[in-house]
Amino acid sequence: MISHILFNFVKSKIPRVSSTELVALRSGNTSLDRQILLGKVSLPKKVISKQKFPQSKLNELYNTFDGSTIYPNDNNNKWINYLAKNKYFSFLINEEYGGIKLSVHELSNILTQVASLDPALGVSVMVPNSLGPGELLTHYGTQEQKEYYLPKLANGTYIPCFGLTGPYNGSDATGSIDEGQVINVNGKPMIKVNINKRYITLAPVANLMGIAFNLKDPQNLLGKSGITVALLERDHKGLIQNTHHNPMNAGFPNGTIKGEFIFDPSQIIGGTNNIGNGWKMLMECLSAGRGISLPATANASSKVASFGIINYIKTRTQFKIPLSNMEAIQEKVNSMVYNTWIIQSAICLTNTILDQGNSPAVLSAIMKQQTTERGREVLNHALDIHGGAGICIGYSNFLEKFYRAAPIGITVEGSNTLTRSLIIFGQGLNKSHPYIFPILESVLNNDINKFKKEFNSILGHSFKLYAKTFSIESNMNLEQQIINFACLTNFVALKGGALKSEQMLSGAMADIFSNLYLALGVQYYHNENNANIQLTDYVIQRLLKENQHNINKVIDNLGSERFFLQHLKAGVPNTCFHEERKIFSHILNDVNILNELKKNIVLDNNILDDLLKANNLPKDSNEYKMLHDKIINVGEFENSEYIK
Repeated sequence: MISHILFNFVKSKIPRVSSTELVALRSGNTSLDRQILLGKVSLPKKVISKQKFPQSKLNELYNTFDGSTIYPNDNNNKWINYLAKNKYFSFLINEEYGGIKLSVHELSNILTQVASLDPALGVSVMVPNSLGPGELLTHYGTQEQKEYYLPKLANGTYIPCFGLTGPYNGSDATGSIDEGQVINVNGKPMIKVNINKRYITLAPVANLMGIAFNLKDPQNLLGKSGITVALLERDHKGLIQNTHHNPMNAGFPNGTIKGEFIFDPSQIIGGTNNIGNGWKMLMECLSAGRGISLPATANASSKVASFGIINYIKTRTQFKIPLSNMEAIQEKVNSMVYNTWIIQSAICLTNTILDQGNSPAVLSAIMKQQTTERGREVLNHALDIHGGAGICIGYSNFLEKFYRAAPIGITVEGSNTLTRSLIIFGQGLNKSHPYIFPILESVLNNDINKFKKEFNSILGHSFKLYAKTFSIESNMNLEQQIINFACLTNFVALKGGALKSEQMLSGAMADIFSNLYLALGVQYYHNENNANIQLTDYVIQRLLKENQHNINKVIDNLGSERFFLQHLKAGVPNTCFHEERKIFSHILNDVNILNELKKNIVLDNNILDDLLKANNLPKDSNEYKMLHDKIINVGEFENSEYIK
């Protein structure tokens, strides 16, 4: 009797869960996100993999790239074709189909390097090696589709793109998505689709399009309906690719796919058996891919900015002293390196988790939101320091192209606002928690016996965690803060479906969740690289301080349950200026830190190379003076009235 009353009470608290949300919750798996909510974490062991893509081919690209706009261009899409023919689009395709399937570590490193050379070039390599025809065919294609398409994708015959977003379905990806219908054409079932896709990267240059649409079958000709993914070639009758967008003038191909057309059901990825499985396919691929590509581009921009600015402030003088001697500059550099260190560390940890075969959807969401957001903060500080040289286009401006591209990473693959406020903790609570999703499933399936079992488990888990929060350990200890957060999560979970609308609360919990994962990434990176223990401790402590502010805020905004959590609140130490000066000294002078910052960024024959050389020359040498003038020079362009 009591169990029935409890079951009905919980059922009334659980929010309405749509079919698309259920698919998202069941896609991918969990990893450290679940361990964090259990209150106990064990870091993974490093995965050793062999480099497959020759460094000589990468060097050839770096030495020959002329900085020209990738798209639009007047060179017949020279660089897109170069990338395609040199197998830069084949990194997810197995060798049996002519691809060069890379480990996640190697793929991430290459994307970082290419993006550090040019963000638009990086995006052009990123997209075919993320969610798109290659990955979808590899996981879900029929054998016939794989044998036909994959070799041509690997050798550059096909240049792919993938169309999901339209005017009426953006962050709500399956909202008012384009529709198709099964029709009878001369006694044979065919599919008629009307599409209007936008924001599609590579669409202007692609000749193989993956498209997602909601298929309806009113005459029951195929017997299935729902979100479906199909392949179309560029010359397909009725397909229109005649307009492009210009995202922030960043210079990569992005545009529209439109038209009304008919195609054979055999063009559905995986054949007719996969009708209605499109959303599941996309979510399973995105659960891993979102954790690789955009973080790699944020890593590139942050490393270029941090490495460049550290060397710039040694060279540039104002008021007869180097910029590096000014505390106002030191404060900003510390924040830049703080965020850059977080980004590169979390990428290292995430790549290991992915290389172990995991597809952790929540961790991928954390990585996408946190790395792009922190990358933007790095660039903001860098531009403040670089001053006028940072806002004038020219050879010495190493920030402008990254600054211009930064909002793109914030926006795509789920806007950061949506990801922070609804996905990381909102969906993460259901997916990552060891007991909440089983309870949800038991309620959805009306399974009272399973409900009793799982409810007893979460009760035991909650009481044990609550007891562990009464500890002599400081709240500024990483292991203790993980326990405190796991306990706090169980109290916040009592809100049930109301949490969906309390997005300020959900966002604050997402920040804590994210910071704990990032702190684990910093610890993991130190364990693997042993770069600088002082910087490692500084970064972790700063993350934990941010968290304690948010923990205090969350507790103060709870209902009566906050009275059981007062012991989790704590004062947060103020910034110690002496410690900030010490950390800056490490950043400026420790060669290990500088070597880690320049990993996987292209330094040859560019302004970064000049900065590095200048700081290794005697300041009274002629070579230094020449480089110094080159570094502080700002781009100058002939006025139009003087151009003959």
